Amino acid sequence: MPKINISVENAEFQIIQALKTNRAKRHKAQEVFVEGIESIKQAASAGLEITRIITPSVDGLSDWAKNLIRQHREATVIEMRAGLYASLCDRDEPSELVITVRINPLTLHDLSLPAKPFVLVFDRPSDMGNLGSIIRSANSFGVDAIFLIGHGVDVYDPKTIRASLGSVFHSTIIHIQSMPEFEAWIKEQKRLNGMSISGTDSTGDVSLMSYKLTKPITVILGNEAKGMSVALKNLCDQIIGIPVEGAVNSLNVASAGSIVLWEVYRNRG
Repeated sequence: MPKINISVENAEFQIIQALKTNRAKRHKAQEVFVEGIESIKQAASAGLEITRIITPSVDGLSDWAKNLIRQHREATVIEMRAGLYASLCDRDEPSELVITVRINPLTLHDLSLPAKPFVLVFDRPSDMGNLGSIIRSANSFGVDAIFLIGHGVDVYDPKTIRASLGSVFHSTIIHIQSMPEFEAWIKEQKRLNGMSISGTDSTGDVSLMSYKLTKPITVILGNEAKGMSVALKNLCDQIIGIPVEGAVNSLNVASAGSIVLWEVYRNRG
């Protein structure tokens, strides 16, 4: 078990800080920074390689944390001066440890789906809390794959990971680099299994109250402010609206998405 002590902002500290704050460096290194005990537990239970375990006091760790170190002997244990450690953490009262883990980003070519797939597409997500929340719902309701389209927030930002309660580590998530490639994939899915494409919008002309959403299906969520792009709207077989009452006539995208995903889950039989 390699061990490092850090008392000043040295090169190793700067690497860890970059994994937390710099999207490009996260993706180049294929490592991410994880804060929050539940997210750490989920990363471990998903079988990911833990590369660093960082704490202000190894001796002061709980039995659970010490056991985590024993189970991941390949990880470098870093004991960091309390002030430096606090500067890495977002919480006012930091948890006893944080970790870094290795990730393996997937592409469409890596994807393997069941006979009746359930896919979620999120167009240009702009809020880390919404993205994390909808990943958590997708994991709860049996979504087989999540596609992220266009320039949006990073799925591996620590705030997204925390909002998902670590369910990001149990999810198949693919960033779509090319709309023509995605359009070709949709066309192929329609040919293979008759997949339907359902967009969601507050002005959708098909009410969720009267339309039964069933697999195989792709559900598309639009950007929080701008909705779905024209290209994605053109791929939809129908655009679903959720009937609501009240002065505010639309739902937060994570709430609306969760309702639609639940409907597919409810009709799975």
